Amino acid sequence: MSEYKYACPVCGQHMKCDSSQAGTVMECPTCFQKIIAPQAPAGDDQKFVLTGTKVGERPAPKIATEGSPAVAAVKNSPVGAVIAVVILIVLIGAGAAVFAFRAKIFKSTSAPVVTANDAGRMPEKKPAPPKPVVVAPPANDANWMLDLGAVTNFPATPAVGRIHGQDFICERAYMQNGALTLRSGTRGPAEFGVTINFSGAQAEALAGQSINVTTNADTAARVTLRWKDGDQAAKENYENGYALRLEFGALAGNHIPGKIYLCAPDDLKSYVMGTFNAEIRKPKPPKQKK
Repeated sequence: MSEYKYACPVCGQHMKCDSSQAGTVMECPTCFQKIIAPQAPAGDDQKFVLTGTKVGERPAPKIATEGSPAVAAVKNSPVGAVIAVVILIVLIGAGAAVFAFRAKIFKSTSAPVVTANDAGRMPEKKPAPPKPVVVAPPANDANWMLDLGAVTNFPATPAVGRIHGQDFICERAYMQNGALTLRSGTRGPAEFGVTINFSGAQAEALAGQSINVTTNADTAARVTLRWKDGDQAAKENYENGYALRLEFGALAGNHIPGKIYLCAPDDLKSYVMGTFNAEIRKPKPPKQKK
Protein backbone atom coordinates (compact mmCIF):
# COMPACT_ATOMS: atom_id res chain seq x y z
CA MET A 1 0.00 0.00 0.00
CA SER A 2 1.50 3.32 -1.17
CA GLU A 3 1.24 6.58 0.71
CA TYR A 4 0.20 9.87 -0.88
CA LYS A 5 -0.56 13.42 0.21
CA TYR A 6 -3.69 15.47 -0.17
CA ALA A 7 -4.75 18.94 0.94
CA CYS A 8 -7.62 20.10 3.13
CA PRO A 9 -10.16 21.97 0.93
CA VAL A 10 -10.87 24.41 3.79
CA CYS A 11 -7.48 25.52 5.13
CA GLY A 12 -5.04 23.88 2.70
CA GLN A 13 -3.32 21.77 5.36
CA HIS A 14 -1.45 18.81 3.79
CA MET A 15 -2.26 15.36 5.14
CA LYS A 16 -0.82 11.91 4.39
CA CYS A 17 -2.65 8.62 4.02
CA ASP A 18 -2.35 5.33 2.11
CA SER A 19 -4.50 3.89 -0.66
CA SER A 20 -6.51 1.80 1.79
CA GLN A 21 -7.85 5.00 3.39
CA ALA A 22 -9.15 6.45 0.11
CA GLY A 23 -12.82 7.46 0.48
CA THR A 24 -12.73 7.40 4.28
CA VAL A 25 -13.57 10.36 6.51
CA MET A 26 -10.62 11.97 8.25
CA GLU A 27 -10.28 15.03 10.45
CA CYS A 28 -8.05 17.96 9.49
CA PRO A 29 -5.52 18.55 12.32
CA THR A 30 -5.63 22.33 11.69
CA CYS A 31 -9.28 23.34 11.13
CA PHE A 32 -10.85 20.12 12.44
CA GLN A 33 -13.14 19.79 9.44
CA LYS A 34 -14.37 16.34 8.40
CA ILE A 35 -12.58 15.54 5.13
CA ILE A 36 -13.11 12.62 2.73
CA ALA A 37 -9.75 11.36 1.54
CA PRO A 38 -9.40 11.36 -2.26
CA GLN A 39 -8.57 8.36 -4.40
CA ALA A 40 -4.89 7.51 -4.58
CA PRO A 41 -3.03 8.60 -7.72
CA ALA A 42 -2.65 6.01 -10.49
CA GLY A 43 1.15 5.96 -10.41
CA ASP A 44 3.68 6.03 -7.64
CA ASP A 45 5.06 9.38 -8.86
CA GLN A 46 2.71 12.02 -7.39
CA LYS A 47 3.21 15.16 -9.53
CA PHE A 48 0.62 17.27 -7.70
CA VAL A 49 -1.12 17.35 -4.36
CA LEU A 50 -4.65 16.01 -4.36
CA THR A 51 -7.47 17.80 -2.56
CA GLY A 52 -9.88 16.14 -0.22
CA THR A 53 -13.61 16.77 -0.10
CA LYS A 54 -15.41 18.35 2.81
CA VAL A 55 -18.09 16.06 4.21
CA GLY A 56 -21.48 17.05 2.72
CA GLU A 57 -19.98 18.49 -0.54
CA ARG A 58 -19.68 16.86 -3.91
CA PRO A 59 -16.24 15.39 -4.55
CA ALA A 60 -13.87 17.60 -6.51
CA PRO A 61 -13.29 16.47 -10.10
CA LYS A 62 -9.97 14.89 -10.87
CA ILE A 63 -7.39 17.22 -12.40
CA ALA A 64 -5.89 15.88 -15.58
CA THR A 65 -2.11 15.77 -15.50
CA GLU A 66 0.23 17.01 -18.17
CA GLY A 67 0.44 14.44 -20.91
CA SER A 68 -2.87 12.76 -20.14
CA PRO A 69 -5.22 11.97 -23.09
CA ALA A 70 -7.82 14.58 -21.98
CA VAL A 71 -5.30 17.42 -21.97
CA ALA A 72 -3.88 16.33 -25.28
CA ALA A 73 -7.36 16.22 -26.80
CA VAL A 74 -8.15 19.78 -25.64
CA LYS A 75 -4.84 21.13 -26.86
CA ASN A 76 -5.04 19.52 -30.25
CA SER A 77 -8.79 20.00 -30.83
CA PRO A 78 -9.69 22.63 -33.50
CA VAL A 79 -12.98 23.20 -31.67
CA GLY A 80 -11.07 24.45 -28.62
CA ALA A 81 -9.12 26.90 -30.78
CA VAL A 82 -12.33 28.22 -32.36
CA ILE A 83 -13.91 28.67 -28.93
CA ALA A 84 -10.87 30.59 -27.70
CA VAL A 85 -10.99 32.89 -30.75
CA VAL A 86 -14.73 33.52 -30.30
CA ILE A 87 -14.25 34.38 -26.63
CA LEU A 88 -11.45 36.78 -27.53
CA ILE A 89 -13.60 38.51 -30.17
CA VAL A 90 -16.51 38.87 -27.72
CA LEU A 91 -14.24 40.43 -25.09
CA ILE A 92 -12.79 42.90 -27.61
CA GLY A 93 -16.29 43.86 -28.84
CA ALA A 94 -17.54 44.36 -25.29
CA GLY A 95 -14.58 46.61 -24.47
CA ALA A 96 -15.16 48.71 -27.60
CA ALA A 97 -18.87 49.10 -26.79
CA VAL A 98 -18.11 50.24 -23.25
CA PHE A 99 -15.62 52.81 -24.59
CA ALA A 100 -18.03 54.13 -27.24
CA PHE A 101 -20.99 54.52 -24.87
CA ARG A 102 -19.03 55.46 -21.76
CA ALA A 103 -20.72 58.89 -21.60
CA LYS A 104 -24.18 57.31 -21.37
CA ILE A 105 -23.16 54.41 -19.15
CA PHE A 106 -21.26 56.55 -16.67
CA LYS A 107 -23.32 59.73 -16.96
CA SER A 108 -23.33 62.08 -13.99
CA THR A 109 -25.90 61.48 -11.30
CA SER A 110 -26.02 65.19 -10.49
CA ALA A 111 -28.45 65.97 -13.35
CA PRO A 112 -31.86 67.10 -12.14
CA VAL A 113 -34.49 64.40 -12.00
CA VAL A 114 -37.87 65.31 -13.48
CA THR A 115 -40.76 63.25 -12.20
CA ALA A 116 -44.22 62.95 -13.68
CA ASN A 117 -47.25 64.16 -11.79
CA ASP A 118 -50.13 62.02 -10.58
CA ALA A 119 -51.83 62.12 -13.98
CA GLY A 120 -48.71 60.77 -15.68
CA ARG A 121 -47.94 64.06 -17.44
CA MET A 122 -44.67 65.90 -17.07
CA PRO A 123 -44.96 69.06 -14.94
CA GLU A 124 -45.51 72.20 -16.97
CA LYS A 125 -43.22 75.19 -16.62
CA LYS A 126 -44.88 78.10 -14.89
CA PRO A 127 -44.91 81.20 -17.11
CA ALA A 128 -43.19 84.30 -15.81
CA PRO A 129 -45.57 86.72 -14.13
CA PRO A 130 -46.58 89.54 -16.51
CA LYS A 131 -45.22 92.99 -15.87
CA PRO A 132 -47.73 95.36 -14.33
CA VAL A 133 -49.43 97.50 -16.94
CA VAL A 134 -48.93 101.23 -16.50
CA VAL A 135 -52.16 103.18 -17.02
CA ALA A 136 -52.80 106.87 -17.06
CA PRO A 137 -54.85 108.26 -14.16
CA PRO A 138 -58.50 109.17 -14.75
CA ALA A 139 -58.93 112.27 -16.90
CA ASN A 140 -60.47 114.52 -14.26
CA ASP A 141 -59.64 117.89 -12.81
CA ALA A 142 -58.60 116.42 -9.45
CA ASN A 143 -55.12 115.73 -10.85
CA TRP A 144 -54.75 119.20 -12.38
CA MET A 145 -53.66 121.64 -9.69
CA LEU A 146 -51.74 124.85 -10.37
CA ASP A 147 -51.14 125.24 -6.62
CA LEU A 148 -47.91 123.45 -5.57
CA GLY A 149 -49.01 123.63 -1.94
CA ALA A 150 -51.60 120.96 -2.68
CA VAL A 151 -48.94 118.58 -4.01
CA THR A 152 -47.79 116.62 -0.96
CA ASN A 153 -46.56 113.32 -2.42
CA PHE A 154 -45.37 112.16 -5.82
CA PRO A 155 -47.08 109.08 -7.28
CA ALA A 156 -44.86 105.98 -7.13
CA THR A 157 -45.80 104.98 -10.68
CA PRO A 158 -43.88 105.96 -13.84
CA ALA A 159 -44.74 109.41 -15.07
CA VAL A 160 -48.26 109.54 -16.55
CA GLY A 161 -50.87 112.18 -17.15
CA ARG A 162 -52.70 114.00 -19.92
CA ILE A 163 -51.31 116.22 -22.67
CA HIS A 164 -53.70 118.34 -24.73
CA GLY A 165 -56.62 116.11 -23.73
CA GLN A 166 -54.85 112.83 -24.60
CA ASP A 167 -53.74 110.18 -22.09
CA PHE A 168 -49.96 110.18 -21.69
CA ILE A 169 -47.67 107.40 -20.41
CA CYS A 170 -43.92 108.00 -20.28
CA GLU A 171 -42.14 105.13 -22.03
CA ARG A 172 -38.73 106.77 -22.34
CA ALA A 173 -36.88 109.58 -20.57
CA TYR A 174 -33.55 111.19 -21.42
CA MET A 175 -31.45 114.30 -20.83
CA GLN A 176 -29.53 115.95 -23.66
CA ASN A 177 -28.14 119.42 -24.24
CA GLY A 178 -29.47 120.59 -20.86
CA ALA A 179 -33.08 119.48 -21.49
CA LEU A 180 -35.18 116.73 -19.90
CA THR A 181 -37.60 114.89 -22.22
CA LEU A 182 -40.36 112.50 -21.17
CA ARG A 183 -41.97 110.89 -24.20
CA SER A 184 -44.35 108.21 -25.39
CA GLY A 185 -42.77 105.50 -27.56
CA THR A 186 -39.12 104.52 -27.62
CA ARG A 187 -38.07 105.18 -31.22
CA GLY A 188 -38.36 107.88 -33.80
CA PRO A 189 -38.94 111.58 -33.14
CA ALA A 190 -40.56 112.62 -29.86
CA GLU A 191 -44.02 113.62 -31.10
CA PHE A 192 -45.97 113.06 -27.86
CA GLY A 193 -44.54 114.17 -24.52
CA VAL A 194 -42.99 117.04 -22.60
CA THR A 195 -39.55 118.70 -22.69
CA ILE A 196 -38.17 120.96 -19.94
CA ASN A 197 -35.21 123.10 -21.03
CA PHE A 198 -32.76 124.11 -18.27
CA SER A 199 -30.76 126.50 -20.48
CA GLY A 200 -27.86 124.12 -20.98
CA ALA A 201 -27.50 122.88 -17.38
CA GLN A 202 -25.98 119.39 -17.43
CA ALA A 203 -27.14 116.35 -15.47
CA GLU A 204 -24.13 116.58 -13.11
CA ALA A 205 -25.29 120.05 -12.00
CA LEU A 206 -28.93 118.97 -11.57
CA ALA A 207 -28.22 115.74 -9.62
CA GLY A 208 -29.65 115.94 -6.08
CA GLN A 209 -31.41 119.26 -6.79
CA SER A 210 -35.07 120.22 -6.21
CA ILE A 211 -36.80 122.71 -8.52
CA ASN A 212 -40.05 124.46 -7.69
CA VAL A 213 -41.70 126.83 -10.16
CA THR A 214 -44.93 128.59 -9.21
CA THR A 215 -47.39 130.18 -11.57
CA ASN A 216 -46.40 133.70 -10.56
CA ALA A 217 -42.75 133.28 -11.62
CA ASP A 218 -41.76 135.90 -14.17
CA THR A 219 -39.41 133.65 -16.14
CA ALA A 220 -38.56 129.96 -15.69
CA ALA A 221 -37.36 126.98 -17.65
CA ARG A 222 -39.11 126.67 -20.98
CA VAL A 223 -41.65 123.83 -21.05
CA THR A 224 -42.70 122.35 -24.40
CA LEU A 225 -45.74 120.10 -24.80
CA ARG A 226 -45.94 117.94 -27.94
CA TRP A 227 -48.91 115.95 -29.25
CA LYS A 228 -50.47 114.65 -32.45
CA ASP A 229 -53.42 116.50 -33.91
CA GLY A 230 -54.65 113.87 -36.34
CA ASP A 231 -51.65 113.16 -38.53
CA GLN A 232 -50.03 116.50 -37.79
CA ALA A 233 -47.45 117.08 -35.04
CA ALA A 234 -48.26 120.03 -32.77
CA LYS A 235 -46.52 121.72 -29.84
CA GLU A 236 -46.91 124.58 -27.40
CA ASN A 237 -44.24 126.39 -25.32
CA TYR A 238 -44.60 127.87 -21.83
CA GLU A 239 -42.04 130.08 -20.07
CA ASN A 240 -44.26 131.04 -17.14
CA GLY A 241 -47.77 130.50 -15.79
CA TYR A 242 -47.23 126.77 -15.09
CA ALA A 243 -46.59 124.89 -11.81
CA LEU A 244 -43.61 122.54 -11.59
CA ARG A 245 -42.06 120.50 -8.81
CA LEU A 246 -39.03 118.47 -9.88
CA GLU A 247 -36.68 116.42 -7.70
CA PHE A 248 -33.54 114.86 -9.16
CA GLY A 249 -31.74 111.93 -7.53
CA ALA A 250 -28.06 111.02 -7.58
CA LEU A 251 -26.37 109.97 -10.79
CA ALA A 252 -26.31 106.21 -11.37
CA GLY A 253 -24.03 105.38 -14.27
CA ASN A 254 -25.41 107.12 -17.33
CA HIS A 255 -28.87 107.65 -15.79
CA ILE A 256 -30.39 110.20 -13.44
CA PRO A 257 -33.64 109.34 -11.60
CA GLY A 258 -36.25 111.86 -10.59
CA LYS A 259 -39.82 112.74 -9.65
CA ILE A 260 -42.02 115.26 -11.43
CA TYR A 261 -45.29 117.14 -11.04
CA LEU A 262 -46.06 119.46 -13.93
CA CYS A 263 -49.31 121.34 -14.46
CA ALA A 264 -49.72 123.51 -17.58
CA PRO A 265 -52.09 126.51 -17.80
CA ASP A 266 -53.74 125.39 -21.07
CA ASP A 267 -57.52 125.13 -21.47
CA LEU A 268 -57.31 121.30 -21.79
CA LYS A 269 -55.61 121.10 -18.34
CA SER A 270 -52.48 119.19 -19.27
CA TYR A 271 -50.42 117.61 -16.46
CA VAL A 272 -47.68 114.97 -15.92
CA MET A 273 -46.81 113.35 -12.59
CA GLY A 274 -44.80 110.35 -11.34
CA THR A 275 -41.24 109.04 -11.48
CA PHE A 276 -38.68 108.67 -14.25
CA ASN A 277 -35.14 107.38 -14.84
CA ALA A 278 -33.62 109.51 -17.56
CA GLU A 279 -30.80 108.33 -19.80
CA ILE A 280 -27.96 110.86 -20.08
CA ARG A 281 -27.14 111.38 -23.74
CA LYS A 282 -24.07 113.01 -25.18
CA PRO A 283 -24.65 116.61 -26.38
CA LYS A 284 -25.37 117.01 -30.04
CA PRO A 285 -22.51 118.66 -31.92
CA PRO A 286 -23.23 122.27 -32.94
CA LYS A 287 -24.38 122.81 -36.50
CA GLN A 288 -21.63 124.07 -38.75
CA LYS A 289 -22.31 127.26 -40.64
CA LYS A 290 -22.02 127.07 -44.38
